[in-house]
Amino acid sequence: MAGLHPYPFERLRIRLAGSPTPDDPVDLTIGEPQHPTPAVITDAITANLGLLGKYPPTPGTPALRSAIAGWIKRRFGVEVDADRGVIPVSGSREALFGFAQAVIDPADPGVTLLPNPFYQIYEGAATLTGSEPVYVNADHQGKPDWSLVSDAIWARTKLLYVCSPGNPQGYCFTREGWREIFNLADRFGFVVAADEPYCELYNGEPPIGALTVAAELGFKNVVAFNSLSKRSSAPGLRSGFVAGHPDIIQPYLLYRTYHGAAPSLVTQVASAAAWSDDEHVAPNRQLYREKFAVSESLGFGPIPEGGFFLWHPVPDRYQGDDEKFAQDAWEATGVKVLPGSYLARESFGENPGRGRVRIALVADLATVERGLRHLNEFIDPS
Repeated sequence: MAGLHPYPFERLRIRLAGSPTPDDPVDLTIGEPQHPTPAVITDAITANLGLLGKYPPTPGTPALRSAIAGWIKRRFGVEVDADRGVIPVSGSREALFGFAQAVIDPADPGVTLLPNPFYQIYEGAATLTGSEPVYVNADHQGKPDWSLVSDAIWARTKLLYVCSPGNPQGYCFTREGWREIFNLADRFGFVVAADEPYCELYNGEPPIGALTVAAELGFKNVVAFNSLSKRSSAPGLRSGFVAGHPDIIQPYLLYRTYHGAAPSLVTQVASAAAWSDDEHVAPNRQLYREKFAVSESLGFGPIPEGGFFLWHPVPDRYQGDDEKFAQDAWEATGVKVLPGSYLARESFGENPGRGRVRIALVADLATVERGLRHLNEFIDPS
């Protein structure tokens, strides 16, 4: 426990504790989707409340597993075994954490590789298994520099977390990028955890998925994680899935029978409805595109490949001090943004989040535009 770090939002709360609270604040820190949850989910919930009287099956209902497998086929062109290659989970965050406990042998915990910046769950998952987190710095577009990792570290690696589209930069791995990762995993014998909850929020072509490239290569040692939080604006549903080859999914299922984290049957029915319906996804994606268009018009470019974050540099006058910028912006404008250095660790001689702030475009268009205008005026008072 002593190896865990405070969550970024707690660090920011402490930093701003002495600042006056603005009259009309705009919080652009937390990546919590705020678009209306579609009726396909809410109607299924209200129609099935009677299922609260039953325990949920850990492997998930056949209907839900089939719906997830069907979506994977439509979205990524991959056939997965709906009975043995898919498990519903209580949000991808829970699964990303638990997966490390199932994969890493405490007698030989080795190294867990994380992109840097990163989603802090990866770090906590590695730390609490006894595995050593090693942070692989990414450029400001979000592409990790795997050449930083020596063969000695690769040889000790047990698990690699990778996110596409990335949080916070929105970088999408190409087919060649996935091939590079899988070739390394084949060579050194580690497992790849592909975190893909933003895969339906893209600003160009749909990003290629890990399972697509794994199927092309015949690579088995990868698990894809996904969620309805971003795709379907249902963060409170706490519903996602893991999918991959049965050889790696079934041992994880055994772990989960002890873990006791199966989604309720009400959630499973609503989730099956959501994964079976693609019509609500395009309008949701369009809402984010409209906010990115506004952000670009106000000088917050370029638009990322995916996700719903801006990864914006602080003004030169701050000399890279993203904490000070976030505090000054809050006090001057009432707009709250997240210091980029909170999302990364010092590694290979630098903190790659330093000098950047993450701005979440999750609120309605008017709120986002108001917040960005205030920030723009603060960044460039002229």
